[in-house]
Amino acid sequence: MGKSQSKLTTEELKDLQRCTRFDKKELQQWYKGFIKDCPSGELDKPEFQKIYKQFFPFGDPSTFADYVFNVFDSNKNGKIDFKEFIVALSVTSRGDLEDKLQWAFQLYDIDQDQSITYDEMLSIVDAIYKMVGTMVKLPPDEDTAEKRVSKIFSLMDKDRDGRLTFDEFKEGSMKDPTIVQALSLYDGLV
Repeated sequence: MGKSQSKLTTEELKDLQRCTRFDKKELQQWYKGFIKDCPSGELDKPEFQKIYKQFFPFGDPSTFADYVFNVFDSNKNGKIDFKEFIVALSVTSRGDLEDKLQWAFQLYDIDQDQSITYDEMLSIVDAIYKMVGTMVKLPPDEDTAEKRVSKIFSLMDKDRDGRLTFDEFKEGSMKDPTIVQALSLYDGLV
């Protein structure tokens, strides 16, 4: 689906309905908008960053957008085609909590080794802080990325090995709903 065409084929629509939580009409509308914004049928990193800059004009969303782009780009070819876009959007906007947590875990697990280190989480949280800029007033115990990540790790890292497994991440996210809320910052932004 990286090539540009004016409409989705019947086969493509059926495939997308199987792997998303969108119906046929919604998929057609999303596709129409995607092709209008990306006539080539693909979205590259600079274009993706530009979208984020529209939503966060008072901060610098470029680093966070890069991390999100890397999760959307499931085939790792440096571009997001419509299927990658709509599948990720389906998870982030309509997925259940388990789906969203799995997606978020992928975002934080930068090196994709099935665990999140303190430094990986710090990179993402720092990028989020830079993205929102001064728009969000944070409590004193979370007013820096380091303080926030230390707080998260003290809550989640049960075995104190400096790494979060998916189970630790999931369990900790259930105890601290602000983690899931922070992950939802990008809901509907693309």
